[in-house]
Amino acid sequence: MTPQEILNVEQNIVAALKTIFDPEIPVNIYDMGLIYNIDYQPDGVANVTMTLTAPNCPVADTLVENVKSTVAAVEGVKSVDFTLTFDPPWDRSRLSDEAKLELGLL
Repeated sequence: MTPQEILNVEQNIVAALKTIFDPEIPVNIYDMGLIYNIDYQPDGVANVTMTLTAPNCPVADTLVENVKSTVAAVEGVKSVDFTLTFDPPWDRSRLSDEAKLELGLL
């Protein structure tokens, strides 16, 4: 794969992640800053590192499975290597400007 093809798949992964919303907050998980890293490899493996707004998030299992299945459905992705981390912990500073605007924080 060319570097441009890899970038295109990563952009498609981001677009797919923007369709997933935290059920308690009307903002997608990407703009909320819950996705810490996306690294797509030429062999088709998508490495995704994310966090949750709180370690005891009541929808953690559902949200994690939704992320895995959504990324796996992106064209070019053969498998998903998923990491859930709480280091660093999520806070409001991770919100994108779009999310801040949506939540009335700008």
